[in-house]
Amino acid sequence: MRGLKGKVVVVTGGGGGIGRSTCLRFAEEGAKVAVYDLNAEAAAAVAAEVVENGGQAEAVGIDLTDYAALEKVVASTEANLGPLDVLVNNIGWDVFLPFLKSEPAHWRKLISINLMTALNALHIILPGMVERGAGRVVSVASDAARVGSSGESVYAACKAGLIALSKTLAREHARQGLTFNVVCPGLTETNMLEGFLQGAGDPEKLRKAYTRAIPLGRLGHPDDIPGAIVFLSSDDAAFITGQVLSVSGGLTMND
Repeated sequence: MRGLKGKVVVVTGGGGGIGRSTCLRFAEEGAKVAVYDLNAEAAAAVAAEVVENGGQAEAVGIDLTDYAALEKVVASTEANLGPLDVLVNNIGWDVFLPFLKSEPAHWRKLISINLMTALNALHIILPGMVERGAGRVVSVASDAARVGSSGESVYAACKAGLIALSKTLAREHARQGLTFNVVCPGLTETNMLEGFLQGAGDPEKLRKAYTRAIPLGRLGHPDDIPGAIVFLSSDDAAFITGQVLSVSGGLTMND
């Protein structure tokens, strides 16, 4: 895709399934990748994989809920790799519970991880993009934010907030050359989904039911998501902003 070679990309949650695949795909396009993840070992493994394949990457173990720590890390990344061109907000975490069985402590943790991390990253990284008059932000939300999902009320609310935030920033910064878009995965084979399935009474029965509900006939794979993210970060998407793209195998095509 056009315009990604040599660009500096930060992928938060870059050590996980979708994050790893996204980092590798950006590297294939010639971008320099900063892999930010709470799990420093996972981040290092992804960065090493990028380098082994001939790319350039750095790994950063960072708790993105810590604003001050993130400020220092971003400054270090820019010193090492250059000014940041692309931010991918990819952090996500959930515990599947009906809302009335959840507790305020659970809500606070979900909001902190799924929404505050994006707010922190945006608040720290956007000023440089505004100053340079260029930048791409792609946030990974969820189809749960678009259509709701039983057992994911607070998670869905956080991801819906990420959509609203992205649309608002798209309006606020359009004249400065920045774009903000959202990719919403559907049911994707990640550790989060696997944890939910294993917590169900009959995980294989539930997996089959989910698979039957998807028109393309399978669950998503982490490698299904990066194409949309990388496209929205490229010059090919220069005239696209404030949009939400579902990558769900058709599961939510009517919603």
